[in-house]
Amino acid sequence: MPTKVTMVTQEGLQAIKDELDYLKLKRRPEVNEMLAQAKAFGDLSENSEYEEAKNEQGKVQSRIFELEEMLNHIQIIASPSNDNSVSLGHKVKIEKTTPEGTVTIHEYIIVGTTEAAPLENKISNESPIGKALLGLGLGQETTCETLKGKLKLKVLEIL
Repeated sequence: MPTKVTMVTQEGLQAIKDELDYLKLKRRPEVNEMLAQAKAFGDLSENSEYEEAKNEQGKVQSRIFELEEMLNHIQIIASPSNDNSVSLGHKVKIEKTTPEGTVTIHEYIIVGTTEAAPLENKISNESPIGKALLGLGLGQETTCETLKGKLKLKVLEIL
């Protein structure tokens, strides 16, 4: 199975590195201490603290592995080009029209899936809207299929 490339901005790369450092340098030692304390309680077969600590250790190790894999297959999204078409890293202002005819204005930053944070208006290049916007120029329109139905999108600004 081909390895998936993780596309991130420089900010996203730093966030991954920061999380990895936190897990390795702070959280893993905390969990190891929890394990040591739980072992001190004696019989491990009926020790719920030990089971919880082991589960937490597994989660931490799994996340460390996941982050290291991301870093091994990372591609930095360069500063967006100024070719006036939407690409990764661009902030874009769009007009969105719902099937019912409701028109709203939105600003999104197009990022890789790792950095997607819809509540912060960071949408993935693989999301229906992100995918539809890629490559569009100023004033261009397109449609995309979402869970809420077919949306009409128009690029108002590329920032």
